[in-house]
Amino acid sequence: MKLNDITRGTGLEEHGISNANLIYWTSPTAVLYEQVVKRGEGLISHMGALAVKTGHYTGRAANEKFIVDEPGSRDQVNWGKVNRPFDPERFDALYKRMTAYLQGRDLFVQDCFAGASPEHRIPVRIITERAWHSLFARNMFIRATPEELQNHRTQFTVIDCPAFHAVPKLDGTNSEAFIIINFARRLVIIGGTSYAGEIKKSIFTVLNYLLPQKGVMSMHCSANAAPTGEVAIFFGLSGTGKTTLSAAPNRRLIGDDEHGWDENGIFNFEGGCYAKVINLSKESEPEIYQCTRRFGTILENVAINTISRRIDLTDASFTENTRASYPITHIPNIVREGTGRHPSHVIMLTCDAYGVLPPIARLSPEQAMYHFLSGYTAKVAGTEAGVTEPQATFSSCFGAPFMALRPSVYARLLRELIDTHRVECWLVNTGWSGGGPGVGNRMRIAYSRALVNAALDGTLLGGAFEKDPVFNLSIPTSCPGVAAEVLNPRNAWSDKEAYDASAHRLVQMFRDNFEQFKAGVAPQVAAVL
Repeated sequence: MKLNDITRGTGLEEHGISNANLIYWTSPTAVLYEQVVKRGEGLISHMGALAVKTGHYTGRAANEKFIVDEPGSRDQVNWGKVNRPFDPERFDALYKRMTAYLQGRDLFVQDCFAGASPEHRIPVRIITERAWHSLFARNMFIRATPEELQNHRTQFTVIDCPAFHAVPKLDGTNSEAFIIINFARRLVIIGGTSYAGEIKKSIFTVLNYLLPQKGVMSMHCSANAAPTGEVAIFFGLSGTGKTTLSAAPNRRLIGDDEHGWDENGIFNFEGGCYAKVINLSKESEPEIYQCTRRFGTILENVAINTISRRIDLTDASFTENTRASYPITHIPNIVREGTGRHPSHVIMLTCDAYGVLPPIARLSPEQAMYHFLSGYTAKVAGTEAGVTEPQATFSSCFGAPFMALRPSVYARLLRELIDTHRVECWLVNTGWSGGGPGVGNRMRIAYSRALVNAALDGTLLGGAFEKDPVFNLSIPTSCPGVAAEVLNPRNAWSDKEAYDASAHRLVQMFRDNFEQFKAGVAPQVAAVL
């Protein structure tokens, strides 16, 4: 074993960490597996994936995220319910206690990159107290080559300590958990939660702050490319099908969640995928399914038989939000460079639980801006505790929890790029048809794939469209492989009056939500609905 694989108490002093015990520095996957098992952090499943539990937090702790209110970023940050201000002095005190907590402990460090673009990537350092979190960072960020490691100069650091808890009355947090970003110190501290997604999403927030100020669009989207190189990007919130529809056998995956768009085209922010796997189907999603059976994959909160070590992807006893983290190289058909041309198509995904939006519609540039700023989807029964009927969710830019700047900043950049590169825009509903839950049915994945394929290969553009009078959307009248009655959502409902009532109710929700944006957009955008 080389000296820099495990060293004692050196190299972390610049982060205020001293007297650490063993430091596992950019350890490979096999070493981290050994440490996970040795420390009782997880189990190796029968096909080689690593099964772990995150405890109390099985998803993002949205109410525990803060940004330090300091002069350098104060005027840029979009303060509000998502980006809550945190006092700098309290941050310093909490950070000091955290570094004291780390003394004498074994630590895991991953030096890597965020962003596949050589011009815009940032070197990041992820310091964790748990081996599996270090493996998560190794999966999710872009690995540095041995040569790059020699000259790695960290620009942002994440320190992740799940067993270290805040004291709310003392620290000004909402609970014992916290995720705090300090742009002045180029530092993120995470405590009180083991949900690994906080690590990747905190760096995503950092990129969403830094890149648009350089004129680079940052996006919560997946992306893929045709064999000929044409690129499509897929915006969408969790559960809308970003990962599923972009991991298509007839196209090459660029990335499944986070991308930038600059003067050269698009580039992946990550080196891995973080897919929801509840009820994952081998038949419908074969590429992702195989990843759950690969060495190097982390299965978060997936049920496992402790005797046979077999996993059960249908078991939601821990959470509906079961996840798989794996290197993007686990997907057979990928763009290894993580970059692509300027997109030809932008697809905005929604899971409409009301069942009133069409499975696909062509958008004008104004409609694209409206739906991008709206960021609509709907929660349904079983996806979150207490949700018993459809509930509309509007998340601006299809990623409000991770957008540090004002929505208008991202919308302006996207509109300029769409206009410059003459991009075709589409709205795709992967939710319900013929009614909401209990009445209609969830859109077949095969239908969604066929519609997306027909949009990307030009089939839909060569056919006829009809205008939906409620949402003012252009709907194709036919698509190979898709039942005609599904294309127009009203036709799929047996109770037309019920459809009309539900559709107009959703239109009003859109309008109410869009009031916050009307003053900052062109009149044509505000008048879309």
